Amino acid sequence: MTHSFKAYVVEEANGKVSGSFKSLTIDDLPEGDVTIRVHYSSLNYKDMLAAQDHNKIIHKHPIIPGIDLAGEVIESHHPSFKKGDEVIGTGYDLGVSHSGGFSEVARVNGDWLVPLPKGLTLEEAMIIGTAGFTAAISIQLLEDNKITAGGGPVCVRGATGGVGILATMMLSTLNYQVTASSGQTEQHEWLQQLGAHHVVGRFEQTTDKPLQKGEWQAIIDPVGGETVGECLKHIQPHGALALSGNVSGVNFQSSVFPFILRGVKLLGADSVRFPMKHRLLLWRRLATDLKPQQLHDIKTVVPFDQIETYIHALEQNKVHGRIVLKM
Repeated sequence: MTHSFKAYVVEEANGKVSGSFKSLTIDDLPEGDVTIRVHYSSLNYKDMLAAQDHNKIIHKHPIIPGIDLAGEVIESHHPSFKKGDEVIGTGYDLGVSHSGGFSEVARVNGDWLVPLPKGLTLEEAMIIGTAGFTAAISIQLLEDNKITAGGGPVCVRGATGGVGILATMMLSTLNYQVTASSGQTEQHEWLQQLGAHHVVGRFEQTTDKPLQKGEWQAIIDPVGGETVGECLKHIQPHGALALSGNVSGVNFQSSVFPFILRGVKLLGADSVRFPMKHRLLLWRRLATDLKPQQLHDIKTVVPFDQIETYIHALEQNKVHGRIVLKM
């Protein structure tokens, strides 16, 4: 058992949030029935928000952020795991109300953990992380609602973000015709290299018309905000929109016409409390629907002690691809 280890701890005082590295022991960690030597974590938009003042991500300070982790079990009192098992942790309370992955050692509820699937390394699991898992949920929801590769193009919003990148890659591997939507024009060629057939700019509110030309059979949307209403206008009859994020806001307006005249479905993709039975199946799918070389092409692996540099880079929208923390 590791006696002391390094963790990145976020604290709050008088509305100001600050993070720093601390040397901790097991006794400093929250309760849990599985203790993990964390090998990798990843840096997500949600983790960046957790380091900001007056954020609504962290429920209680001090806390170790990090909504993703991958590592090796060093002690377990959970029936599904034993010492030496390689595991993935995403979602649930990790990095929000229960200390998460920005630590060399983590102690968590074993019911939150997934065994590392065959075909994936711990590093690859964190290239995927919550972003890729959310993309997989979105695609599964679309397929469950009769969206097929032969049924027409699928649009991915926020295509240069984590969910967007991995959704574009997965859909391309599954032979969907992908339209990537991004305001970062300098990345349009890169998105085509990832598998996008077409690249367009951001969605803009155009007119007050309740419906527009049906351009896509489905949209994967990790962006949210007011333009969700505009997106719904452009979906073909009996298509769907899988919504997973609120980067651009939490509210939107829509008429009923996309739903009652075209039969469009609005599908919520929840990666936090996604049922474990289906979570296990999706992780197995991720191990096959994403090719290892594709994953390594989008990664930047950085030492744990550089986390603050990359938190600031993400805040300034200077992050390209997936940031993996090597502990």
